[in-house]
Amino acid sequence: MNAPTDFDRLEIGYDIPARPGMAEADIQTPCLVLDLDALERNIRKMGAYIRAHGMRHRAHGKMHKSVDVLKLQIELGWACGVCCQKVSEAEAFARGGITDILISNQVRDPLKIDRLARLPQTGAQVTICIDDLANVAELSAATQRHGTELDCFVELDCGAGRCGVGTPAEVVEIAKAIAAAPGLRFAGLQAYQGSMQHIADHAGRKVLLDVAIAQVKEVVAALTSQGLAPEIVSGGGTGSYSFETNSGVYTELQCGSYAFMDADYGRILDASGQRIDASEWENALFLLTSVMSHAKPHLAVVDAGLKVQSLDSGLPVVFGRDDVKYIQCTDEHGVIEDPQTVLAINEKLRLVPGHCDPTCNLHDWYVGVRNGVVETLWPVSARGKAY
Repeated sequence: MNAPTDFDRLEIGYDIPARPGMAEADIQTPCLVLDLDALERNIRKMGAYIRAHGMRHRAHGKMHKSVDVLKLQIELGWACGVCCQKVSEAEAFARGGITDILISNQVRDPLKIDRLARLPQTGAQVTICIDDLANVAELSAATQRHGTELDCFVELDCGAGRCGVGTPAEVVEIAKAIAAAPGLRFAGLQAYQGSMQHIADHAGRKVLLDVAIAQVKEVVAALTSQGLAPEIVSGGGTGSYSFETNSGVYTELQCGSYAFMDADYGRILDASGQRIDASEWENALFLLTSVMSHAKPHLAVVDAGLKVQSLDSGLPVVFGRDDVKYIQCTDEHGVIEDPQTVLAINEKLRLVPGHCDPTCNLHDWYVGVRNGVVETLWPVSARGKAY
């Protein structure tokens, strides 16, 4: 008999919500459930789209924070690697064997810079974003200490109003400094227009992307004129990927939420006016919850409250049902409007979270389900990696 593994020693309901082979009806709640068939279809569809358009896809790991999900994106969707937002996230993916890692953010704290400079020692190609000349010197000094090299993107603020510089001259100045700095290599441009991703109207998103794309083209022309043509122009998300793909200037996409989908992204409309959770992407991520009280005939109370989901983008939606509605929540409880009293105690409901990224960060495990049976458990590998 094989010796028990660490996973075998975990107890259902205490350490883990389920075991492979269990029926979905027996999963302990509240927990995150992945419909593996829907997830795989989403990943294959995005991969085929990007490949057909000659683009690269660096999947955004801040959404799922899972080495296992990312490996599926690489295997089935031809993703070249991962985007992270924090050094600790990058470390988690590097430990999981991922070899192409972009931190699509700035790193300025000296200890974090030191950790970042050591990360290529794992065998990963690591890229970092820069929007300040002083950061070039900081990163160069750290790579020289550790005998490593970092690829660098200059970050352009193309409408998000957050990080990044705003003019071609500023981009060229930083790119020149990177190219001259020991231990650093100028690899391209980070140009992510994040503020328009959730604008529901397709035409409204296009207006903002047209402005961003014109700005990116101007910057690329300025860099090229100085002998610094960017190898990679990276950006794009679930709400905008078709615009960047057809821009003629972007070469890499950073889509994330397409794989899981959430209620907020589901409201986005495509060019024909259809919701993208009906026309393009399937709901694959669910917050599974159980009815725990029905003392009031018209209201059912479930065990999924604030501690297991983020409400920054609104309340969750009960999947596949129009007879009941999630209307309110507190720390441990969710209130379901049930006007016909159709829900029973211990009945399970699949909720589509309002915002998948911060909801996933609250959980330890994904329970992968196929045809009503638990097939796998995947840890949320980079959960809580915020530093």
